[in-house]
Amino acid sequence: DPFSLERLTLVAELRQAVARDQLELWYQPKLDLHSGRVEAVEALVRWRHPQRGLVPPDAFIPTAERTGLIQLVTSWVLNEALRQVRRWQDQGLHLNVAINVSQGDLAEASFQALVLRALEVNGVPASSLTLEITETAAMHNPKRTAEVLGELRRRGVRISLDDFGTGQASLAHLHNLPVDEIKLDKSFVLDLPDAHGQSIARATAMLAREFGLKTVAEGVESAACERLLGKLGFDQAQGFHLSKPLPAVQLEAWILQRGLAQAAMNTAMTCGGQPLDSQSCAGRP
Repeated sequence: DPFSLERLTLVAELRQAVARDQLELWYQPKLDLHSGRVEAVEALVRWRHPQRGLVPPDAFIPTAERTGLIQLVTSWVLNEALRQVRRWQDQGLHLNVAINVSQGDLAEASFQALVLRALEVNGVPASSLTLEITETAAMHNPKRTAEVLGELRRRGVRISLDDFGTGQASLAHLHNLPVDEIKLDKSFVLDLPDAHGQSIARATAMLAREFGLKTVAEGVESAACERLLGKLGFDQAQGFHLSKPLPAVQLEAWILQRGLAQAAMNTAMTCGGQPLDSQSCAGRP
């Protein structure tokens, strides 16, 4: 039996966590390197366990993928992220939200309907949603991946190829996959001070332009790296230099403090019934 008792217990508790509203979404901003504004965020799930405290995704997502619970988690993340996007749009803040999609999600026959239904129920345009799929997951069944994501892309959903450079996507596969952007894996971004790392990043940006794709660099941890990525032709940067993942309310305050919003938030925007400002919201959990 490959599962320890702790992991088996975690599976049972995870199913209950969704039902008992113990999951949370935190959001990491993506900086547009051309405009200097934040126009997109990535939604990252956290589990506030009653005994273990805040559990990071690495501690439970792999188990969810192995046991088939990932569809339950993805459904919750999708709907919660779109509800938050709707709230932001009603307040005058227009952000695209990206969520991670697994190999198991793509294999589910109802996945397309799940995504389209969530967009409809929450009143969010398809262009406000990006689905991030890793190279490894995309290459598991390229034909199925192209069919599922191709239909969603035709409906207006954006598709991002995550962890680019670490999987098995050849140029032929990249040409056939229905993607809008590629995310260079952080392992390459961390090597940017090195000339070899810069060559890889520059080649990635050039390749993306040839295919008409946007480029995102994750794992940006310094201002120097951010500037260099802009010079190399990247479109967006994401990483701890910009911001760690934040709960929605703290993200709103962070954007206001830095004046990085795509559109100014409505002055009537409130937080907990009070006008939103850095003093009233920045420190809230």
